[in-house]
Amino acid sequence: MLALSIVAPHGSNIAAGKKTLEVRSWRPESLPVRNLLIVENSMFLSADNPIDVDGRSVAIVDVEEVHEWQPSEVEAACSNGWESGYWAWSLSNVRPVTNGGTLPAKRKLYEVELTHP
Repeated sequence: MLALSIVAPHGSNIAAGKKTLEVRSWRPESLPVRNLLIVENSMFLSADNPIDVDGRSVAIVDVEEVHEWQPSEVEAACSNGWESGYWAWSLSNVRPVTNGGTLPAKRKLYEVELTHP
């Protein structure tokens, strides 16, 4: 299953339906991305710090569409402000994961083995 890590509290905001756009500096290679596992982690991941072993699965979503992020979409992204040059991933078909297990959070889209979402 494909996964995407998101720093807390934004993974929980996605699971609760508060955050309907995920903003990234990159786009997925192809669309749609269905049954994408959202892994919430506690720290920003970077090239120097690419893994957080204490991630937690919080939701499964579909990404049907990606577009240039617009200033009017700050609230939908649960963001503090807008910057140009970013992509807004439209999140749909949100399915919260209850009692989500611990699994590593990694950069970009990555594969995880999940027996019971």
